[in-house]
Amino acid sequence: MTALIRIALAILFLDELVVGFWNQVFPRNFYDHFPTVTLTPPFSEHYARDFGGATLGLAVVLGIALVVPRAVFTIPAALTFSTFAIPHFFFHLTHLDHASRTEAIYLTTANAVVALLGLLVIALTLLRDGRHRARSRRARTAG
Repeated sequence: MTALIRIALAILFLDELVVGFWNQVFPRNFYDHFPTVTLTPPFSEHYARDFGGATLGLAVVLGIALVVPRAVFTIPAALTFSTFAIPHFFFHLTHLDHASRTEAIYLTTANAVVALLGLLVIALTLLRDGRHRARSRRARTAG
């Protein structure tokens, strides 16, 4: 189960690292070339760099949880990510007016997948640690 947690965290970490770095260092290029960003103009370098910095902060927290996948790290990291990703999903879901059908499908699917991955990390961590506690209790009562 820890392997699944790490895979989900790795996907989220890489997503936030790439998006955050690109947006922080090359905000205009990100705006011009990242799929569907231009659907919600206008471009603001200040906003783009702030978003890039915040996204890199999420990557740091997710990276720590990836390296040390204990609940004390994975749950706060996944909750932090989900606090961003779930409202982000719903924003885009309700702002598809200027998107082509392909863009709408891509945007909705990509945002849904990453939002669900954050919740999956929480669920898998709770399940894994619950099983571990149950095994420990059984071992204590049997011994």
